[in-house]
Amino acid sequence: MEVGNHTIITEIIILGLTQDPTLCVIFFVIFLGIYVVILLGNISIIILIRSCSQLHTPMYLFLSHLAFVDIGYSTSVIPIMLIGFLRHGTVLLVTVCEAQLYSVVMFGTAECFLLAAMACDRYVAICSPLFYSTHMSPRICILLVGASYLGGCVNAWTFTSCLLSLSFCGPNQIDHFFCDFSPLLKLSCSDISIIQIIPSISSGSIIVVTVFVIALSYIYILITILKMHSTEGRHKAFSTCTSHLTGVTLYYGTITFIYVMPKSSYSTDQNKVVSVFYTVVIPMLNPLIYSLRNRDVKEALRKATVRIYS
Repeated sequence: MEVGNHTIITEIIILGLTQDPTLCVIFFVIFLGIYVVILLGNISIIILIRSCSQLHTPMYLFLSHLAFVDIGYSTSVIPIMLIGFLRHGTVLLVTVCEAQLYSVVMFGTAECFLLAAMACDRYVAICSPLFYSTHMSPRICILLVGASYLGGCVNAWTFTSCLLSLSFCGPNQIDHFFCDFSPLLKLSCSDISIIQIIPSISSGSIIVVTVFVIALSYIYILITILKMHSTEGRHKAFSTCTSHLTGVTLYYGTITFIYVMPKSSYSTDQNKVVSVFYTVVIPMLNPLIYSLRNRDVKEALRKATVRIYS
């Protein structure tokens, strides 16, 4: 199909992380191993939370959905990446590329809202413990989880609707390992002056709002902790927040770099490295971050292990 002097492309070639045959084999083994760890770690977290009654609390409800989002996030990217290592490049229909971008943005945005919801949960638990059961009732928790997924869908539609309004004329290759928004724009022969700004505004607004909620929650948490007279009480309160703060710092640092900073401020290779971090490494680390430093999870895991082998 031709538009003006341009031929409309229907397929896109994803070049991947490398074109070196030896590195492709090495990366295939590494990322396959990482993907198995992601699935095992996050599925184990979900099963453990659902099967242990002591973990049926708002904090662990949010954590189970965070694990589900991490599975979806990584599954949107890694299988196609692995195929690319075997074939030295992956050919996808434009519609499949747009669907992949929708999935990545949807799960990524849902993670932002879930992290904000977890901060609110810690705020209520530490600053208003007497009202915890009221303010974090099952109904409110379900609404927060639902709003997280809805926010993810709306932001993802912002990205894909912008792409649907464009014509892609080639070259039909993107120097990336998945169908990210910025590399896809380079294939367009349409005017992208407005289109490239809209998703940045949408993602930037979500990041600002959720970071504000998280920061405000932790300011009040810090004030409350500093007022505590008991050293043990302070330590216990801090310990319930450290894993969440670690996850927040890692995640928001990377997505801010990719979706908010001007594209001219970093190279394609830097984009790839940071994208690997938030689509692959963070979903692998989250089960470790939220379980190794958590007494309740470790105790529930010990009891589950005893039940299995007894």
